[in-house]
Amino acid sequence: MTTGSTAPKPGDPGVRTGRAAGPRRGGSRTGRLPRGGRLFRDGTPGGPVLRLFARWVRRPLLPAVRLWRRNIQLRIVAGTLLMSLGVVLLLGLVVIGQVRNGLLDAKEKAAQSQAAGGFSAAQDRAATTPSAPGQQDGGRAGSSVNWRSTLVEQLASGGQSAYNVVALSLDTGDTASRGVRASGEVDPITSIPAELRHSVAQGAGTFQKFTSIHYTSGKASEAGLVIGKRLNEADGTQYELYYLFPLTQEEDSLTLVKGTLATAGLFVMVLLGAIAWLMVRQVVTPVRMAAGIAERLSAGRLQERMKVTGEDDIARLGEAFNKMAQNLQLKIQQLEELSRMQRRFVSDVSHELRTPLTTVRMAADVIHEARVDFDPITARSAELLGDQLDRFESLLSDLLEISRFDAGAAALDAEPIDLRQVVRRVIGGAEPLAERKGTRIVVVGDKQPVVAEADARRVERVLRNLVVNAVEHGEGRDVVVKLAAAGGAVAVAVRDYGVGLKPGEATRVFNRFWRADPARARTTGGTGLGLSIAVEDARLHGGWLQAWGEPGGGSQFRLTLPRTADEPLRGSPIPLEPEDSRRNREQAAAGRSQESARLAAVPTQAAGDRAQLSVPPRLPSPQRATVDPTALPGSGARVVPRAATDNDGGAGRARTGGNGNVEREDGTRGR
Repeated sequence: MTTGSTAPKPGDPGVRTGRAAGPRRGGSRTGRLPRGGRLFRDGTPGGPVLRLFARWVRRPLLPAVRLWRRNIQLRIVAGTLLMSLGVVLLLGLVVIGQVRNGLLDAKEKAAQSQAAGGFSAAQDRAATTPSAPGQQDGGRAGSSVNWRSTLVEQLASGGQSAYNVVALSLDTGDTASRGVRASGEVDPITSIPAELRHSVAQGAGTFQKFTSIHYTSGKASEAGLVIGKRLNEADGTQYELYYLFPLTQEEDSLTLVKGTLATAGLFVMVLLGAIAWLMVRQVVTPVRMAAGIAERLSAGRLQERMKVTGEDDIARLGEAFNKMAQNLQLKIQQLEELSRMQRRFVSDVSHELRTPLTTVRMAADVIHEARVDFDPITARSAELLGDQLDRFESLLSDLLEISRFDAGAAALDAEPIDLRQVVRRVIGGAEPLAERKGTRIVVVGDKQPVVAEADARRVERVLRNLVVNAVEHGEGRDVVVKLAAAGGAVAVAVRDYGVGLKPGEATRVFNRFWRADPARARTTGGTGLGLSIAVEDARLHGGWLQAWGEPGGGSQFRLTLPRTADEPLRGSPIPLEPEDSRRNREQAAAGRSQESARLAAVPTQAAGDRAQLSVPPRLPSPQRATVDPTALPGSGARVVPRAATDNDGGAGRARTGGNGNVEREDGTRGR
């Protein structure tokens, strides 16, 4: 991933503003990070740390994410469990709420009934207890305290720890504190809320409130219900009487219900997960079997079939899949048989034609030698007969070579050779044609040895075809043969400046009998199989034969071979698109214009005044081969391995170069 030059905005992810946390590394200067400065890509302090942290967090999650994305059974079961968990939680909350409300309602009714009976008994006792006349205030207070203590003990005696009773005075002075009486070691000050006391003091009815009951003995507090009422003593003094009902039993019951629901919910989830796993397995297993059988079918094992059981939809799918595989196997067998018959026919016809062709050749040679004694028309006919017999022999040889490649009988006789010698022999053979065309063949990069393990005969045939085609289609301009070696590869590129190739033709130029212009005559008597045989020779070496071209800008064919036989190629020392292509020249001109404008130099010449590509200048002298860094190993270029079966010479591998373009073995380029 690359980062652009657009400045990020504050608030964007990965952007931090404010004062730096400490001094800069490697110095004692402190300061502020620039506002809007990117902290992830430009080397500022936050980026590397956050990237390492994100990588550390993401690394253990990658296997789980990969398993989640590839396993549909796991996704369905996990989704079922999550939905089941939601349903169980919802039902549990509803049931617990209902049970809780029911327990509290029952407790509240029982407490109100018990408290009402206690309030009535306290009021009846106050009415039946005579007051002692003539007592002083101190005596009346002591009598009130004793009376309340006796009342609290009598009312609490019937509770048997089911409730506690507290009696409080309405006064707030010391006398009131002496009148506090409670049973069961209850702390009345903290157990009875102030709001409830205020309500009891102001009203004449019964008031209640849920609160926590605290004890003075150190016993743990517990939830409870407090019911209070204002009453009168025998002497007419008002006091507060409270009943405190602990909710311990209700809490225990609610805890038991929660545990039961949790256990039942867990078992339900496990059961639902197992059911979902089994049900999904019945559907996913045939799909996985179909996927595995499809992979084996694509690998050539056409006899594979699915096991079909039952009559449901999955069974019908299996039957349809088996029928498809059977029809596919039948069609492939028919095509293979037809292909074998065609190859056998071509091979047999080529062999059978050799005997009569030899006889015709001998007769034609006799006639050709005696043509000086014939009249001009007969002599010309003898010359044409010899030329066409030469072409016929070349066509038969090419057909025999193609049949060997199709049958897999082509053998490679590899030995260390210097490609410079092969190129010299090829150029020497093409010199007569180049002189007739007015073309000069220039060799570049032949100063250093270019050695590789290869079959000299096949490599020479490939280069001869490329050079002859370049001379024939070069429109009388120079043909450049470039050699280079780097890493584990050697390459030879043949560049011409003729009519070139139209878009898409680079993928079809290696097809058998394909011609860019059907109306164009072959002056050299070509058969239309040369490039097809050449690309098969290159593949037999484990190399590449690629083409590039542009309309009116010529073309370039590049042969790349490994230095050592059976060594995989990782790149080519020569770029497929030449440096003097129209696109590269335009980019170079644009770069020079920008540089000139930046340096305020002399304005560059306008693009329309520059020489066109169709008339390239003569190369003054051979130059040394240069290596394309983007095509070498370790530059980030990636080479897709060559397919095992590829009948089309135009199909091939793709490679990503350093400039972002995709470079295929067939010579096509794309963004």
